[in-house]
Amino acid sequence: MKKTVIIYGSSTGTCQNIAEIIATKLGVSDILDVAKVTASQISAYDNLILGTSTWGAGEMQDDWYDGIKELKNANLNGKTVALFGCGDSQSYSDTFCDGMGEIYRELQSSGCNIIGSTPTDGYTYDNSTAVADGRFVGLAIDDVNESDLTENRIDAWIASIKEQL
Repeated sequence: MKKTVIIYGSSTGTCQNIAEIIATKLGVSDILDVAKVTASQISAYDNLILGTSTWGAGEMQDDWYDGIKELKNANLNGKTVALFGCGDSQSYSDTFCDGMGEIYRELQSSGCNIIGSTPTDGYTYDNSTAVADGRFVGLAIDDVNESDLTENRIDAWIASIKEQL
């Protein structure tokens, strides 16, 4: 596996916990809080695994607004990017994992290779901007209402991206 970093934005700790689980399962030692990340740090990696929770009316976690600027200031051309998002499919069924969709849209024209889309099968939600071509643009996690599915979803996602990292 090429040099890989996991960058997360978390307000309540859920997204950070998911980032740490992914890191352990992938054997990745570099985990960064997006609130503290710089473009020069990002430039040192070949693979970026980016995670956010969804807040408000479907926004990224607050620290990602500056984090996206740092990502765009780094040269992402040719880098591999995988996304994961945390959401609440019951209370916020109409904006489920929209934060992940925002990051996806921001990075589409950056020259990076975005991998790791996942099927929407098995999820219950009304709407999500994190869905493109009938699939989530990354790993969607509802650790609030579907915590019993989290580990299997992470394992399946990792199996689908590992060879590309």
